[in-house]
Amino acid sequence: MNKDNFVIEVKELGLELTDIQLEQLHTYYEMLIEWNQVMNLTGITEEEQVYLKHFYDSLTICKAIDLNNESTLCDIGTGAGFPGLVLKICFPNLKVTLVDSLQKRLDFLNAVIDRLQIKDIRTVHDRAEEYAKKVREYYDVITARAVAPINILIEYCLPLIRPNKYFIAMKGNISQELESLSRSVIKMNGTVLKIVEFLLPIEDSQRSIIVISKSGNTSIKFPRKYSEIKKNPL
Repeated sequence: MNKDNFVIEVKELGLELTDIQLEQLHTYYEMLIEWNQVMNLTGITEEEQVYLKHFYDSLTICKAIDLNNESTLCDIGTGAGFPGLVLKICFPNLKVTLVDSLQKRLDFLNAVIDRLQIKDIRTVHDRAEEYAKKVREYYDVITARAVAPINILIEYCLPLIRPNKYFIAMKGNISQELESLSRSVIKMNGTVLKIVEFLLPIEDSQRSIIVISKSGNTSIKFPRKYSEIKKNPL
């Protein structure tokens, strides 16, 4: 996906990026490649592949939620900043926390944040399970992209969101995890609001976005059949 195609596809997601935002993404890419020469940040280094599999893929969250209406977001297991830092660049209204267990990755992210002079964003060096013990019901949105099995993610991430807000897991093909998804959501007193499934442009690889909310009371709402889950945007 070249830059022109990226802009076109992002518009299809409902985003009109400014020239400044596009410049920030390009600088982010250049720094990713530079730092990747001395540390393992990503196995994807070709510019068109980074724009497709990292930048665009991070923004597909827009298929499931309007981030213009949210205030705080935490990206668990952020790695090289996907999707958390990409979302911050494209949604400057968000106050973003990037959590990762490897300090070297956070050093890279801090360098990018300083270079781009981004405000209202911080990095936290911690394991997801430990961070979840320290912070409770604070965030509007928690994201996790290809980090761990869905049942583990639900256990770690659901306590972090405020009641009736959103944990969003970004996955490939979710079909093999549906049973554990069902059990874990019920155990954690959650609600599956929707599962959005689509193909990534150009390469047609499977993607799934699972939106889960935590009820503010003791009632449990879980669809008996996954065909009943709404797949329309919020």
